[in-house]
Amino acid sequence: MKKLLLICLFLFSASGFCYADKIAIDNFVVKENPFAKDEIAFVAVDTAGVIQENVNGIFSFTINGFTEALKFDKGTAFYRHKIDKSSFVYSRHQNDDGTHSMLYYIYKSDSKLSPVKISWVVLVAIPIILILIGYMFKRLIIIAIIAFCVFLYFNHSSGLSIPTFFQSVIDGLKGMF
Repeated sequence: MKKLLLICLFLFSASGFCYADKIAIDNFVVKENPFAKDEIAFVAVDTAGVIQENVNGIFSFTINGFTEALKFDKGTAFYRHKIDKSSFVYSRHQNDDGTHSMLYYIYKSDSKLSPVKISWVVLVAIPIILILIGYMFKRLIIIAIIAFCVFLYFNHSSGLSIPTFFQSVIDGLKGMF
């Protein structure tokens, strides 16, 4: 009986050490894929921008409205879709800690992709500045309206739809709190 009690006590205390560390992606960046032309890679980073090499496995991302299962190996996953022209890439990842989203503008030059992170503050600031200029200077209201239309056309033609615009702003506001 003592042996059985000792074995049960040993198994119970050993089970506390069997839990694995939780691997979560809280921050990520988009970079050009160095191994393929016209493709991008998602890199899991910490708040200081250092690659988290312990991130391995398959994680679900929503990229421009489509759900993709990205396979991370040493903190890097490759998005296997070619980018034909400069466009916006809105990516979201949801885990136990919450939803993490980023908006990037992928500028395509001759043979290089240059991802530029777009802050939600910039998305809100540009229309507000245009409205304020039109309101303050009545003579410039036509120019402000034309600039606003060009802003909307550029966003729409590059793949940033109105729902994605508002979703990016809402996710940015949620991140503040």
